Amino acid sequence: MAVAQIREIAAAQRLENVRYAIRDLALVADEVTREGHTVLSLNVGDPNIFDFQTPAHLIEAVYRAMRDNKNGYAPSPGITEALDAIRAEAARKSISSVQDVFVTTGVSETVDLCLTALINPGENILTPSPDYPLYSAVLSKLGIPITTYDLNEHDEWQPDLVDIQRKISSRTRAIVLINPNNPTGSVCSRRMLGQLAEFARRHNLVIFADEIYDKLILDDDHQHVSLAAVAPDIPVVTFGGLSKNYLAPGWRIGWGIVSGEAAAVKPYIEGIHRLLRSRLCANHPEQYAIKPALEGPQDHLMEVRRKLRSRRDLTVKWANSTSRLSCVAPRGAFYAFPRLDIPETDDVFVKELCLQKHVLVVHGSGFGQKPGTQHFRIVFLPDEQTLAKAYQGIGEFISQRYG
Repeated sequence: MAVAQIREIAAAQRLENVRYAIRDLALVADEVTREGHTVLSLNVGDPNIFDFQTPAHLIEAVYRAMRDNKNGYAPSPGITEALDAIRAEAARKSISSVQDVFVTTGVSETVDLCLTALINPGENILTPSPDYPLYSAVLSKLGIPITTYDLNEHDEWQPDLVDIQRKISSRTRAIVLINPNNPTGSVCSRRMLGQLAEFARRHNLVIFADEIYDKLILDDDHQHVSLAAVAPDIPVVTFGGLSKNYLAPGWRIGWGIVSGEAAAVKPYIEGIHRLLRSRLCANHPEQYAIKPALEGPQDHLMEVRRKLRSRRDLTVKWANSTSRLSCVAPRGAFYAFPRLDIPETDDVFVKELCLQKHVLVVHGSGFGQKPGTQHFRIVFLPDEQTLAKAYQGIGEFISQRYG
């Protein structure tokens, strides 16, 4: 009997543009590690692999929930006490027109669900450049072309309003705002938020306000303002979670807050809940950490911000005193996005830096950047001694490679 030849099983063509530069670089680091070297990793925004600890009262709440057998399925939108706590948090953020809240498996799922529930073939969503690559990955998975708007490096990485106006078309459904921004660490001014809201008002757009780093503002003269608080009338989905502010990224607990005029957002909320039901629920016992996180002691935040401020200052001072580098000081989160003046691409720079100096950062082109510019992202979560060692290696690499 003839044996049929098994043909190669090709992946879907729409995945060709799915990239995640932050983790894709791990392959290069693995090669260096196999050669017996220790890699100084400044590529992943995970506080818990450095000197940051999940607050003890959150761990106790989850442990108690597991011990009390809260280990089955949860309601698809989330448990009641968590939803109530998120609504109270929205009120503290001065979001006055909340129409719905729901809990997800990390903000990554919030993004996936909310974009999927909104966008149709032939439409587009404006995403910032640079941005967190999850957004382009989700849109690519959905078969939606990527349409970016510029952040202005010469204006502390604020959104470029002229570019946004130019990019909005009859096919545009939403604008993504990451505030504080990953990878630049920029924080939007209230005036900027009002201008973005006016675009949404004029063109009937949704704004996806990714505010996962909203409690990690590093300067006393800056404060975080929620876009939904500035514009209670327009449809906004505000993203939050436990990963960054509460140092529990591995728990994968995020949430969405839908605000705006009730009649306008009602059908969209129904679409989101259809998807929430189809994936059953988010992690159940971990949801019991949401209430104590948002309503319990916030002492850890003072220490976190103190550490990050010191490490930010070290990073910016080093970058702006190093040949071929310049850096806009980040105002929030724990990322810096230095600009490179080099005669080759930033992905080559990053790969060769890891191979030769065993320091791992992420190339700026993995987040998006203006043509003709080169950048790289630094995660300044490690302690000052580790950062100083890494920065010495980067400086030596630049000097030896480019003169």
